[in-house]
Amino acid sequence: MLINILLVEDDEVDIMTVQRAFKKGHIDNPLFLAGNGIEALALLRDTPSQPSLIPPERRLILLDLNMPKMNGLEFLHELRADPALKHIPVVVLTTSNEERDRVQAYDFNVAGYMLKPVTFSVFVDLMVTLNKYWTHCEMT
Repeated sequence: MLINILLVEDDEVDIMTVQRAFKKGHIDNPLFLAGNGIEALALLRDTPSQPSLIPPERRLILLDLNMPKMNGLEFLHELRADPALKHIPVVVLTTSNEERDRVQAYDFNVAGYMLKPVTFSVFVDLMVTLNKYWTHCEMT
């Protein structure tokens, strides 16, 4: 089954790297993009005037922490406070190796905290592994 993946990332190079890794790893899941936490919440939330652009079932969020307007930790705070969205699994994919960032992210019940690999081949392996794992998980 397909997983609806939301990539919350502001860096164009990192976005292209994820897209290339999906292609090279034969990952066919739909990939939705948001440049910061505010955009991500707008894509996820249903409102009477604007239904969510991301199908509500089988969602997964790949989240960068260092972004403008609303960073990843602020986004996690908002996401977990929203009864309609709090169940969505989140994997942090960041360059931040700060222990306090890792602890705060896990305090918001992230499913994983991963440092962005330096080499493309390692990044492809990471995306393929994540895809295999989430494809086999029961997601609601």
